[in-house]
Amino acid sequence: VQLQASGGGLVQPGGSLRLSCSASKRIHSINGMGWYRQAPGKQREWVASIIRGGGTNYADSVKGRFTISRYISNNTVYLQMDNLKPEDTAVYYCNKYPVQMARAVWGPGTLVTVSS
Repeated sequence: VQLQASGGGLVQPGGSLRLSCSASKRIHSINGMGWYRQAPGKQREWVASIIRGGGTNYADSVKGRFTISRYISNNTVYLQMDNLKPEDTAVYYCNKYPVQMARAVWGPGTLVTVSS
């Protein structure tokens, strides 16, 4: 499956962004989808995930601020990011969930910069 993340940009602290992940196949056929991010100089990390049954889970650092959702009819997964902080600055990627970080194939991602 090919995945394309989009929607990143520059936002001030406290602001919001919504990221989109378009899939080339039916996402309902995929066990789970996730958002991941990699900040400058840091390892890529898991941010949020949604499984086939609709259950969601979040990293502690984003819990209460980010919301993952999906629109099955257009094979898209979203990440609504509210109350953004400078430490949320990173390239955000979407991929299957779970994945082996080191072995997974990653697209170009979308850059989110939180700065005043």
